[in-house]
Parts: sequence; structure tokens; C-alpha cells
Amino acid sequence: MPISIQLSRGLLTVAGEREVFSRIADALLQVHGLGGNAFLAPTVIGHVDIYPEEHSYAGGKPQSLAVIEVKVPSVTFPDESVKSRFVKVATDIIDELKAGGHPRDRTFVNVTYAVDGAWGIAGKAYTNADLGRAIGAAAGQAS
Repeated sequence: MPISIQLSRGLLTVAGEREVFSRIADALLQVHGLGGNAFLAPTVIGHVDIYPEEHSYAGGKPQSLAVIEVKVPSVTFPDESVKSRFVKVATDIIDELKAGGHPRDRTFVNVTYAVDGAWGIAGKAYTNADLGRAIGAAAGQAS
């Protein structure tokens, strides 16, 4: 599940820049009750990109900006409560790690869904049903 975190330079502390990805990735799994799932955990991948503040725009003006984009299978985020929890937790993480006065209203969270059957890992295309079986099997192995 690719995660792209785009930040203005200086928005987070140096330590925050190092830990933001792992915290957001963990939050993605935790809100689904899948923390530590042996199948899913290695599929949470991505980047943290840091841009000069003068290249970050909100309201048409250069200013601090945090954008968290998650690309997931279409069965992910099955209801409004899971969506709301993830958006809140991801925004809270940015707030906890920020270096200064970045306002909460310039942190954006966006989720994009893959078409069923177009989620690929290691050269294998998974349908939603395939993913459910793989996740369930990995959960059963952990027990």
C-alpha cells in the first residue's frame, strides 16, 4: 500500500522527518485492526518528499503544506468510521511532529483506490477476494 508524504521543508522536526513514515504506515494498519499482519506489513511502502516552502502552495500562495496520499485496494477503508479515524490520526501525527506553527488546516489526507484485480505485489495481480484470503491466512499464522 504505497504512501506518499509530501512536506514543506522545516514543517517537521528533523526527528519527525525520520519517523513520520513509519507512524503513518502503522496508523494505516492499526485503524483496520491489522497491525503486525505478516502479509500486509511488508506491502506498506512509500516515500517522504521534502520540498522548499516556496514550492508548496495553499490558497495560491507559497506556505507550509503537508499532503498524505495513500493508494490502497478498493476494499480498504470499508466504512466512514475507519476513514475518519485514519484522517484524524494521520493529521494528529503531523501535528505531533511539526517543528513550528504549521496550521492543521494545511494538512491534507487523500485516499486513492486501485481497481479490483489491479493490485499487484511481486508480479501477482490480486483481486479483493485474493487479498482477503492472503490477509486472513497471515493472521491465522500469527495466532
